[in-house]
Amino acid sequence: MNEVRDIIRENKKSCMPNRLNFKHNKYENACISRYNAYTFQNCVLFEQIMSRLVLFNKPFNTLCQFTGEPGDSTLADYVDIPKIYPAGRLDKDSEGLLLLTDDGRLQHQIANPKKKMAKTYWVQVEGSPSDDDLEPLRQGIEIQKYRTKPAKVRLIEAPNVWPRNPPIRERKNVADTWLELTLKEGKNRQVRRMTAAIGFPTLRLIRAQIGPWSLERLAPGDYKVIDVDAPKASTSQFSHKPSKRFSKSRK
Repeated sequence: MNEVRDIIRENKKSCMPNRLNFKHNKYENACISRYNAYTFQNCVLFEQIMSRLVLFNKPFNTLCQFTGEPGDSTLADYVDIPKIYPAGRLDKDSEGLLLLTDDGRLQHQIANPKKKMAKTYWVQVEGSPSDDDLEPLRQGIEIQKYRTKPAKVRLIEAPNVWPRNPPIRERKNVADTWLELTLKEGKNRQVRRMTAAIGFPTLRLIRAQIGPWSLERLAPGDYKVIDVDAPKASTSQFSHKPSKRFSKSRK
């Protein structure tokens, strides 16, 4: 991005709003096409039109951060893209979709609970709940002095997913059932506490979708990079950096 700034400085010639003209062949690529830039009164204004988003299938037992203690599995073991940061969290013992980005505004839009971006989970629970057993989750249920917001939940057939390593614990003569649960909030360990509160402990938890983005066919440890429309902004995107990569281990 320093090279982009150098090109912009070469084009600052007008006090009226003018779109900067990038005529450098080496910059005719996806990076430069993600921004419109304008000059106005000797200032450079940026309009970010596209943001980079990484869809990652986080494996079980992997920390949702780039650093950890010796022996920890972290994002750095799988994602080799510099200067990207998780947009939200996923517990070490959970699996599935994690979004990462280099755009601070997009990170905030995805991770901020006030934005109410829906998150869908596939939940394997111990026991055989009926549809009526799930009704408290639809109405909101109290967990640790907090009443959850109403969730969407339904019984589903076992999804076509990868085997977990290590496998879930199994009890003889005790069945297990899969649920699809959609929330617009994200308290610590919330899904597990919700299913435990109705008497069906979670055995396995996979996040399948966040907003419009889903796991698709990503295998554990694989990722996919896409460009998405950048959140609207009126100030320089360079002044709004994503929050730092998590450096403190959370297990």
